Amino acid sequence: MAEKYSRATLTRNFLKTITRIKNPDEMLADAGKAGLEKTLGVWDLIILGVGAIIGSGIFAIVGIAAAGGDSSLGAGPALMISMVIAAIACIFSALCYSEFATMIPVAGGAYTYTFATLGEFAAWMVGWVLMLEYAIGFIAVACAWSNHLVQFLSGFERFLPAWLANPPVWLVNDPFSAAKIVSANPDIFVPKLFGVPICINLPAILIVLLITAILVKGTKDSAKMAGIMVFVKLAVIALFVIAGAFYVRPENWTPFAPNGVEGIFAGAFIIFFAYIGFDALATAAEECKNPQKDLPVGIIGSLIVTTIVYVLVALILTGMQDTSSAVPAGFLKAPMAYCMMTIAHQNWAAGLISIGSLAGLTSVLLVLEMAATRILYAMSRDHFISKRFQKIHPKFKTPALLTWTVGLLAVVGILTLNLDVAAELCNYGTFTSFIIVCVAVLILRKTDPDRPRPFKVPFSPVVPSLGIITCGGLMVYKSMQPSSSALLFPVWLGVGAMIYLLYGFVKNRLNENKIHNEKVHSKKQELLK
Repeated sequence: MAEKYSRATLTRNFLKTITRIKNPDEMLADAGKAGLEKTLGVWDLIILGVGAIIGSGIFAIVGIAAAGGDSSLGAGPALMISMVIAAIACIFSALCYSEFATMIPVAGGAYTYTFATLGEFAAWMVGWVLMLEYAIGFIAVACAWSNHLVQFLSGFERFLPAWLANPPVWLVNDPFSAAKIVSANPDIFVPKLFGVPICINLPAILIVLLITAILVKGTKDSAKMAGIMVFVKLAVIALFVIAGAFYVRPENWTPFAPNGVEGIFAGAFIIFFAYIGFDALATAAEECKNPQKDLPVGIIGSLIVTTIVYVLVALILTGMQDTSSAVPAGFLKAPMAYCMMTIAHQNWAAGLISIGSLAGLTSVLLVLEMAATRILYAMSRDHFISKRFQKIHPKFKTPALLTWTVGLLAVVGILTLNLDVAAELCNYGTFTSFIIVCVAVLILRKTDPDRPRPFKVPFSPVVPSLGIITCGGLMVYKSMQPSSSALLFPVWLGVGAMIYLLYGFVKNRLNENKIHNEKVHSKKQELLK
């Protein structure tokens, strides 16, 4: 019988309560009542995984990883090795995600796994961190999509109206980005209301609303759209690899590692973020037809596919452009398009690459918003947020209210957030969730060794430990760099802890009290009979 609710105090009972775990069998029972439709097969999962991973990273970040940026060394042609190192670091965590996803195939991902091993408070904090990773990541990618669209339209300035080929700055930028542009070009017009600049990133808002509407309609339809986007961007990348191979100059591959081992690991750190997204598959476990078999294949398969794609792109990219010395700014922003336009002089191919980048970002948006809604859905089921968000659409069998809520909050974020800082915070969220899942695998192996595990992490505890070391090392490396996000992340955690104490903890205890009263009432009715 549930314990009766009592006021929260820092007592033994309080500490016992916040570390209380949720039994995996109870999670599976709750999932059975949920009503989410099981529509995803193994190919759907691989498509979603590839869709989440191959996005802005392959179309932009590879240039910085190869040639270096303002605060990092470049790997040069050794970027291929950097990519393999980053993939190996992800594999350790991916194997841990696979074990949990097959053992507890319910919505929520790392949040759910934490609740089963570390307890209520840790689960809330991981859910809070995952919201940082997925929701803010969703907003940042939407703004990147807007930037790519504007760049794509500018190539048709001879055919499109001026307002469309070169739209006003205040209609395609958030306030912080617009301020940077205006400071460099004071003559640019930005409307003001009571002295406050009015900036609306209209393309980003429209794509968020479109993606939200697609997700409300159904996970299967979303996977079909992601499949189309994945096909387009893989076809474009194949075009770059095949066409670019004719313009490769082998002398550009020497020196192979211009900045030595330090440059290779710096490149691995930067390119690591191009792999983020496979963990989102675990949040959709409840909607898989055969999660025990398909999820490990989907998670690990998507990582293998993307690693092969990344290495091929790095091979051609560094063969076309010398990355051992200073490179043009255009190469850092859009390396594949730059190489096709400036080196190969194939403008038509550069245009197709721009289309591929838009397709890539669209598929990332689909997976990120889906992951954010599924985590919040699981948190609603655990009484951390309103149970209204558990409501399933009668026709589409999706959490429609929750999906629209996430979409509208993303619109608010687009209008108000400083995305440079927000994107850095996402990195900390990712590292934290990866480390927690690796730790959780080790804990559950000790506390529940007899639970059936359709997929087991090989060579445990070595593999989970390596996952903790690699992700923890990258997190420490990032925190040692000068950045405001290193200070803001603890603040984010502190805010999350306060919300739990003032709302989540109390709400859960009230729910336990309600269950207690219902059981007492039921017992009385039985005695009266």
